[in-house]
Amino acid sequence: MFATMGALGLAPTAAAAAPAYRAPSPADFHLTGRGRARVAILGGGIAGPAKAYELGKAGYDCTVLEARDVVGGRNFTVRRGTTETDLDGRTQQARFGDGVYLNAGPGRLAQWMVTLDYCRGLGVPIEVFTNANADALIYNESAGMTAPVRFRTAKADVFGYVSELLAKATNQGALDAALTTADKERLMTFLRSYGSLGSTFAYAGGSRRGFAAYPGAGNDEDTPLAGPAALADVFASNVGRYFSFELGYDQAMLMFQPVGGMDQIPKALGRAVGGHRIKNGAEVTDVTDTGSSVAVTYRQSKAVRVLHADFCVATLPPHLMARIPHNLGTPVTSALAEFGVTAAGKIGLEYKRRWWEEDDRIYGGITETDLDLQHIWYPSYGFHGRRGLVVGYYNTGAAARTYSALPHAEREARALAQGVTAPSSRPGRWSPRSTSGCSRASRRAGPRRRSRCAPSCRPARRRFPGRRSTAGRSPRARSRRSR
Repeated sequence: MFATMGALGLAPTAAAAAPAYRAPSPADFHLTGRGRARVAILGGGIAGPAKAYELGKAGYDCTVLEARDVVGGRNFTVRRGTTETDLDGRTQQARFGDGVYLNAGPGRLAQWMVTLDYCRGLGVPIEVFTNANADALIYNESAGMTAPVRFRTAKADVFGYVSELLAKATNQGALDAALTTADKERLMTFLRSYGSLGSTFAYAGGSRRGFAAYPGAGNDEDTPLAGPAALADVFASNVGRYFSFELGYDQAMLMFQPVGGMDQIPKALGRAVGGHRIKNGAEVTDVTDTGSSVAVTYRQSKAVRVLHADFCVATLPPHLMARIPHNLGTPVTSALAEFGVTAAGKIGLEYKRRWWEEDDRIYGGITETDLDLQHIWYPSYGFHGRRGLVVGYYNTGAAARTYSALPHAEREARALAQGVTAPSSRPGRWSPRSTSGCSRASRRAGPRRRSRCAPSCRPARRRFPGRRSTAGRSPRARSRRSR
């Protein structure tokens, strides 16, 4: 009876009675006072300070132990003045131009992520990250391509020919068992629009493919692109393999990034938690559950110290936590061993001019290739500026391991050589002003989490070895992370 009344609008439904979602706020908790429980938090990436931030609002006395000298973990932004020491003991300082930076770790945020609520609450400004751009490029060398094609052209041809084939199948009765006459009429109307088909439902190209010279105002005529290629050639190019990326729930536009670099988020969290609650340079060496409390042993400034707490929260990557001696039991040890490590790498190339905008009319977005550099990212900030930084490769898996095995200078040379092939064949295009490479495939998987990237000492170049930490993550964990 009550449900029926609700359906008629005479009584509130269960959905109406449920409170609407509200973003987290610092005013959610006011539990403070003496005798607060103490919490030791292991790891100062995003999860550690976020945990301290939330527990602190609830009245807990939190201490974060972080092995590095900054918070953020794999959320690491390289900019002028950033210093890092690799496994060979060589120290390198980034000397990028003002306002130029490389997000060596995560680089984008989906709009459904609670991270954006934290940005709002912590006062971190955000801007659009262009994750998909119709004017970015596709290059499949294995398919015999000799030049890249723009996404808009590739999509127009694939969508057009697929629509043509489906229209033919519909007209020839191949779908009669699945479609009514009305269904077929609706489908044909959709296919004509979706594939930009002519009156005979054949694909012959059109304005969606782009132009060699775009039309102007009045009677200014355009110059259409040559083509399209034959159906078999379009399918053989295998360009359609890249189309589904931007449809993913965690990649669909709009995407966002913090203004000034991804590390603005952990910096804001650190300020909110308070510097006195975060111990940097503190490498955890043992965790002991005493039954009534927890004792965490750590090394800081060559001294060994013990932090006693009522609770301990480990936010370290599981494969790192697994290497810390503890008495938490076999089930915990076994669970930590289940997580894997994925290789990934990036290189940042700073240029004296923004040729991708000036010459190729590409404003942000990603060029996709089947080369082992895999992805090329164009910056989504600083448009029309004097200089800019391109992520010359962003690769994972075997491709990342291939780059990781190379000295840093050879990584750059390989990225530049492949970059000339993929985005442009014009000479001199890929002559960077400064570079910054990163690889998480060759990082030491230990508590200090340093980069193994080998820097170049040539004074004429500017390089920096960035890095990303790795660990297996549950699907639920993705709601607060970015890629």
